[in-house]
Amino acid sequence: MKKSILAFTLVALIPLSNAFAEGVKVGVITGATGPGASLGIPYKNTFEVVPKTLGGVPVEYIIVDDATDTTTSVKLARKLIQQDNVDLIIGSSSVPTALAVSEIVAEQKVPQISLSPLPVKAEDNPWSYAVPQPINIMMAAVVKNMKEKGVKSVGYLGFSDSWGELVLAGLKANIEGTDIKLVASERYGRIDTSVAGQVLKLMAAKPDAVVLGGSGTPGALPQVSLRERGYKGPIYHNHGVINKDFLRVGGNALEGAYAPTGPVMVAEQLPDSNPIKAEAMEFTKNYEAKFGDNTRNAFSAYSWDAYLLADQAVEKALKVAKPGTAEFRAALRDALETSNEVVGTHGVYTMSKTDHTGLDERASALVQVENGDWKLVTAK
Repeated sequence: MKKSILAFTLVALIPLSNAFAEGVKVGVITGATGPGASLGIPYKNTFEVVPKTLGGVPVEYIIVDDATDTTTSVKLARKLIQQDNVDLIIGSSSVPTALAVSEIVAEQKVPQISLSPLPVKAEDNPWSYAVPQPINIMMAAVVKNMKEKGVKSVGYLGFSDSWGELVLAGLKANIEGTDIKLVASERYGRIDTSVAGQVLKLMAAKPDAVVLGGSGTPGALPQVSLRERGYKGPIYHNHGVINKDFLRVGGNALEGAYAPTGPVMVAEQLPDSNPIKAEAMEFTKNYEAKFGDNTRNAFSAYSWDAYLLADQAVEKALKVAKPGTAEFRAALRDALETSNEVVGTHGVYTMSKTDHTGLDERASALVQVENGDWKLVTAK
């Protein structure tokens, strides 16, 4: 009898998280091919350098390529959930594909950490979270610099899809109530090879500055065309262009261009008092040990932040339920929503029922292209 009581006592003392300490499955969807490949590849690469555990238990990453295509992303999301029984989906790597995945996870009740901004209210989809900065935070840094330069009129040229609309909406929100007026607005496709017509219309409006709403390597095309046509004013991009391929494709035409980014891209230039610096430097060390010097980019860092959020959320969820169950997925969703002061490479994440990104102005730094690289202009 005493033995039985002792055995029961010992079992009771085992932490619940250990009782459920089985492996976690995570589906990772990126556009490693297609028009978004320059973003999708670094997003994917990070999962070769993240730790092999989440919340202290083994993790299996099932990595798939949606070719930057929404139809494919939907099919892959369904397969990951229904056949592979994943506990979490990370991805996808473009706004259109991430949006498509968000509809599936809401239907199937599986949490998602998007690698692209999601223009979805938290209350409308409690299952989706996003690591990139909300566009309003990033465009605030752009508009602040415009005001410092005395800009009074601005032209816009962006993708003819949801990303282009997001950037434009962020620009409009930040110039509202200022002396800056939007005098022209044009669009182009991700696979277009010329924007000559759109650039001519922009230049005819004679804006003091131009904001570009592209991403990846296709984001360089408008700036190259503007400079070739003789436009001399400041040109501002967004955080969707912060990688080496963008700089390579645009070449000298990008000199002087501005863009907002997360602090990770200028980590060495940040003061030691910045709370993000240490984690950004840790990511850089790990990523460049695998892929070589100067390979750090903003997109691979978003995947690192997704890992950090998932790590602390899995640890909490393991105290509630067993991986592979509906109860665990619900607990994981709840844990993500209560993420508090999680320090990443792009910012400090504090989620809530009404905010599924959880970033503030600390997540934004304005940089400028100088001698083919990004130089810090301002940061919080």
